[in-house]
Amino acid sequence: MSKINTVLGPVAPAELGAVAIHEHIGYGMPGSELDTTWWKSPEERYGETIPKLRAFHDYGGGTFVDATGICNGRDVDYYQSLSEKTGVHIVAATGFVGGDTALPHFSRASVEYLAEVFVHEITEEIGNTGAKAGVIKVGVSRGGRMTELDKTIYRAGARAGAATGVGILTHLAIDPEPALAIFAEEGMPLDKVLFGHADDGVNAPLTPDTRILGAGARLGFDTFGYETELPDPPFWARPRQERLDHFLRLSEEGWFDCLLVSADANCSPLGWPGVKGHTVNYIFEQLLPDLKKAGVDDDALHRLLVDNPAAFLTIAN
Repeated sequence: MSKINTVLGPVAPAELGAVAIHEHIGYGMPGSELDTTWWKSPEERYGETIPKLRAFHDYGGGTFVDATGICNGRDVDYYQSLSEKTGVHIVAATGFVGGDTALPHFSRASVEYLAEVFVHEITEEIGNTGAKAGVIKVGVSRGGRMTELDKTIYRAGARAGAATGVGILTHLAIDPEPALAIFAEEGMPLDKVLFGHADDGVNAPLTPDTRILGAGARLGFDTFGYETELPDPPFWARPRQERLDHFLRLSEEGWFDCLLVSADANCSPLGWPGVKGHTVNYIFEQLLPDLKKAGVDDDALHRLLVDNPAAFLTIAN
């Protein structure tokens, strides 16, 4: 039976509902958990997160993909509690945001070891939680080019993805040629690879979007809401209309079914402040009205939020 791994167990694709494909319950760089500036009581964490997830559910959101991965604040026991309290399916990730977020135990490991870790978390469990990962996270380190460590992690991710049928979600879509080569060498189907952050203000000009799509992979427009119009925009912000026009251009060129959207928001920041007022619910509060205004009909929106992510998340084997 076709299924997707969530933190409360496998669900059928038809149960996913609308999906936010690239989000974070609480993201921080390794070591931030030791900085008392970011220490929060469980009540504080719940107080910041539960209302956002409940609003997401009320808007019609069904599934929240936490793209945090190992070493950046992943807390699967907490995710299970949040899912039980809100009714939102939460998909946890194995893997790493990028080589520069892998602690020494992992950064010094072999491809074989890392692949075994990823496969174990997908097929057995993450820690002692009983939960299985539903997606693999890999990424390009700061600097804009894949490092040797990045390539090691990509290869391990590709090996695990090919073995388990789980999809790969990348941090950044720049410098994709080494990734495409690794995926081909490891037999990783490209329709199960989502190249992320293709739409932000820093990386969009460096992302060969049609090359990635033409190779058969998927593309993530997953930084909606990080706009230059904000009072205090982040450095990766982009004009709202410019991002929308980019999405619409690729849609009109015939790539709509290969595109996935999200907000890449941080529900309860851990070692990273996030952007005030920006939440996963930007998808419903701003993006969907913008798309409807641009002429995207309800059937297409269903494909975008339900069908496209379900095809990516469904375990292939």
